[in-house]
Amino acid sequence: MIRVILPAHLRRLASIDGEVKLEVEGAATQRSVLDALETAYPMLRGTIRDHDTKRRRAFIRFFACEEDLSHEDLDAALPAAVAAGAEPYLIVGAMAGG
Repeated sequence: MIRVILPAHLRRLASIDGEVKLEVEGAATQRSVLDALETAYPMLRGTIRDHDTKRRRAFIRFFACEEDLSHEDLDAALPAAVAAGAEPYLIVGAMAGG
């Protein structure tokens, strides 16, 4: 069971209260978690990743075990603590400005 924490605007869009718990087929990777999330909550398709390229949207970041995974390979295994459900996978809305 993978625990996912979403930013408030995406929780509101998907009518989610709190964190999401997902069953992931096969290895626990960023891709498999995002695929499972978009399958469970189709209204989130296109909000985290581009519909066609599946690339991370600008101003969206991914974190696990206090590490920024935003630029890591989507098919790399997630940390064991995340795969075991002990630590959450965080999807964070980034901010920019001057």
